[in-house]
Amino acid sequence: MLRRAEADRAKLADVLSGYGYYQGTVTIRIDGAPVAEQAPVAVAAAEAWRNRGLVPVRIAVDLGPLYHLRRITVRDPAGNPFPESVLPARITRVDEDVPARSVTVLAREAQIVDQFRAQGHPFAKVVARDPVVDDSAHVMDVTFTVAPGPVAGLGPVAVSGAPGIDPATIRSFIYAEPGDPYSPQAVAAIRRSVARIEGIGGVRVREGTALDADGNLPLFVEVTERERNLVGVSARYSTVDGPGVRAYYANRNLFGGGESFRVDADIYYLGLGNDPFANQRKVAGIGTNGLGGRLSATYVQPALWGTRNDLLANAFITREVQQSYLVDGGGVSGAIRHRFSDTFSAQIGLDAQAGRSKDALGTVNYRLIGVPASVTYDSTDSLLDPTRGIRAIASLAVYPGAISSPGIVVAKAQGSTYYALDDEARMILAGRIGFGSVSGAPLGEIPDNFRFFAGGGGSVRGYPYRTLGPIGPYNLPIGGRSLLEASLEARIKVTDTIGVVPFFDAGTAFASATPDFDEKIRKSVGIGLRYYTGIGPIRADLAFPLDPYKGGHVRPAVLYLSLGQAF
Repeated sequence: MLRRAEADRAKLADVLSGYGYYQGTVTIRIDGAPVAEQAPVAVAAAEAWRNRGLVPVRIAVDLGPLYHLRRITVRDPAGNPFPESVLPARITRVDEDVPARSVTVLAREAQIVDQFRAQGHPFAKVVARDPVVDDSAHVMDVTFTVAPGPVAGLGPVAVSGAPGIDPATIRSFIYAEPGDPYSPQAVAAIRRSVARIEGIGGVRVREGTALDADGNLPLFVEVTERERNLVGVSARYSTVDGPGVRAYYANRNLFGGGESFRVDADIYYLGLGNDPFANQRKVAGIGTNGLGGRLSATYVQPALWGTRNDLLANAFITREVQQSYLVDGGGVSGAIRHRFSDTFSAQIGLDAQAGRSKDALGTVNYRLIGVPASVTYDSTDSLLDPTRGIRAIASLAVYPGAISSPGIVVAKAQGSTYYALDDEARMILAGRIGFGSVSGAPLGEIPDNFRFFAGGGGSVRGYPYRTLGPIGPYNLPIGGRSLLEASLEARIKVTDTIGVVPFFDAGTAFASATPDFDEKIRKSVGIGLRYYTGIGPIRADLAFPLDPYKGGHVRPAVLYLSLGQAF
């Protein structure tokens, strides 16, 4: 028992030191006898309780004063300090009243090593840690001796672990070249880009233990495959849009080259007493029973011939039933996308669509063949819950005039940005702006599915979906030839799982091909609640429209529920 008590006393003293109490004392008494000062008496007291019962043991802890970190110094193995360009002062700066706890010292040590690794030293390490305690001032100074090791470049990349996927496909998603500067960020970028392949389930990038003859660090990408086939069904209900059911089938590695093939079927019913424009559509002669849907098939073949070019193909048929129009149509498209990097890509292709559009202005039968092109940039850190970066896409589609259809040009651009106000990203400012324009024909000759509408959960919250913009006969929305909308949010985490989001939205569609600021721009404000899960935040937004208008069927408040942030 005496040995156990002494061991426990030493462990507790180490715990006190670890929490910054370097003058703390631990006293263990066995039946009143202190173990440290009166060991024989304590042994006798313990023996006296043999065969009588449990021995009374009391542990008393006196914390003493809490010590604080005063100074952190970093030197090389020769004892020389590192210049500011190598080790900025912010890395070693110590704020006031920082407890001298072991976890704090170790965290600062890791931060120092990370700084050297970020500058291209993969084998940087702390070879000595020398803490000095000043008992009179109750402070601690720590000196770290760091061996940076050599500066390295990224070396050759070996791929393993996915025999069902062509290694050339995986390599095409690795944008780093041998000799590029090494950094943990560059390694993380490799992991992130390879994970974009739909057939890949897990990615691990392992660093080599030594540099090669060229001074580069070999990398080993180890991947695991996902199940090829995927089937899903989901149901939804909206008090505005009614019920809907969506089903899909996907193959994530169709021919062994990471090809993806997906079929989506969506059917919905606009109504059940919640269709505010039903009578107006009936009077306008827009015949529909409220049943709509879409069937589409999408094929993506990445890494054509081992390059960074991808083949995209899509075909669809649709019966689009909206509050103010009906479109029956279909189309096919194909495109080549080139991935310049993990964040930037561009594509160009052909698009053919045909169908019939009907609204308050009349019926438009259309047959369009065009050349769409787009560029995409995305430096955000998450698809569903970004905390930093920029996301932008701009597109231009030219549809020359054809039989029975005038030529039109459709331009769209949308960008969003995210900025963390603190290091833990618990407060994020997020902003979004969107623009659109269609030119070349009068509004009444443009199919409704090529016009612009604002309003709804992905646009100006609080207003009915796709109803903001020019109003035509029978007081029905007819869409516009241009669009401008913007949103601003403050995403505030209250706890690790709960957040609140005040937001402001504004926007509308315009009759002209460019926004006309003489027209009324509708605005809304609201408050959102976020519940953060492993797959993304669950979103609940309550929006209050600020500019209700007669005949717009605008409610005082509208609730939106979905997975992921609004943008």
